[in-house]
Amino acid sequence: MVFLIIAECIVNPSALDAVEFSNKHLSMSTPSTQPEQSEPIAALATPLGVGALAVIRMSGKGVFDIAQRVFRKKNKPEFLFSTSKGFRAHYGTVYDSEGLIDEVVALTFRSPNSFTMEDMVELSCHGGPVVVKHILQVLLDEGCRLAEPGEFTRRAFLNGRIDLLQAEAIGEMIHARTESAFRTAVHQMQGTLSQRLDSMREQLLRSCALLELELDFSEEDVEFLSRGQLRQELAALQVELRRLVDSYQHGRLLKEGVATVIAGKPNAGKSTLLNVLLDEERSIVSHMPGTTRDYIEECFLYEKTMFRLTDTAGLREGSEDIEHEGIRRSYKKISEADLILYLLDISQEEYLDEVPQILEFLERYSNARMIVVANKIDLITESRERMHRIRELTGCDICGISAANGIGLDELKHLMSSMVEGLDKLHEASVLVTSLRHYEALRNASDALENARELIESSSATELIAFELRSSLEYVGEITGKVVNEEILHVVFDRFCIGK
Repeated sequence: MVFLIIAECIVNPSALDAVEFSNKHLSMSTPSTQPEQSEPIAALATPLGVGALAVIRMSGKGVFDIAQRVFRKKNKPEFLFSTSKGFRAHYGTVYDSEGLIDEVVALTFRSPNSFTMEDMVELSCHGGPVVVKHILQVLLDEGCRLAEPGEFTRRAFLNGRIDLLQAEAIGEMIHARTESAFRTAVHQMQGTLSQRLDSMREQLLRSCALLELELDFSEEDVEFLSRGQLRQELAALQVELRRLVDSYQHGRLLKEGVATVIAGKPNAGKSTLLNVLLDEERSIVSHMPGTTRDYIEECFLYEKTMFRLTDTAGLREGSEDIEHEGIRRSYKKISEADLILYLLDISQEEYLDEVPQILEFLERYSNARMIVVANKIDLITESRERMHRIRELTGCDICGISAANGIGLDELKHLMSSMVEGLDKLHEASVLVTSLRHYEALRNASDALENARELIESSSATELIAFELRSSLEYVGEITGKVVNEEILHVVFDRFCIGK
């Protein structure tokens, strides 16, 4: 009988449930199709401020009864929320103990056909902060509590409507600052990456289950999964994992923008360059060296690529503690940069003195791209010759500008864009990793598979191989929420706004 069960598991992986592997070895979320309703919550779902409309949403047990107590439908005193069909809009008024608050439109959503899969009511009222305050207060008085950040989306996840990765994608879509970042978030919200991870997880789950069977029936001395076949499967999975891990570098740039640091000696024109790129007086410009004591960071959009520009303190031997600290922070920002704009005053006779500094940057910050920006070309006639000499000595890309007069800025922007060429089209790829949490989990999963492969090569015990596969399985499951960790949930949803 034992061997009949084992044979069925090998032929039909879905029969693995018979050995209760998932219950025995993993903590996984198993959402119900008819979720149990949680306590009622309420929150403003639109930005706080003055506007034409505001939307206040409620979700949870008894929200129809709460709405019934504060809402009166125009010309229909017999109207009951409890009998209203889902996806229906009702025009009426909201009252508190002192009388009429506002005319509103109430939308009803019946469980499980709502965003949270609970009963929901959304009230569209006039968009004044005092109106919103009164309506929220009457809902709280009638039994709701104020929702926590991201609690509506969290309930959607816990009730099985979306997975954790899709929940994060909703937040990324809301906060996207470029078209590319928005499209990438939409792909993830649609489940593109989730499907890829679920497929990988199923393969790992099957391999884990067969190894567990070997341990449970070790007395039979039968190998249920060929080590050669397992090694090949793990190698193929590792290739997929590494591909996802490697996509993070580009995914991060799409989501966060290209970290671009403007560096150089004092009075090279760094603050002026920042201002003209932003087209606003953001940084103080002065002829006195050392004016910028701390870095200034602003975003700059060119075509479809976001650059996070940072103006830093001039690099020199500081004369006081505050300047020393500013220079230290400058070097820290340079070390974190994706792109360095090294600003050089090409009009100075000692311009070649900066060649050693440029060469040091190229060696020390090799992970970043670098452009030498030759500033103040309008002050000398031999700027081309000097730029050519710098290029010969450093091998760097170089662009001549006059930040004060706006000369050469279009060429500089084009060169900056070429350094990350194709970034604006990366969202068209089927799968990109944009989250540091996902990146770390995928890297850990890949490392665990590598450990498992090494154990197989050395003919190690099945228990050790199974441990590494379970670790990889759990890391992959953490991304989509198949393996639930309360600390991870707090980190994810705490970044959402209240009402989402």
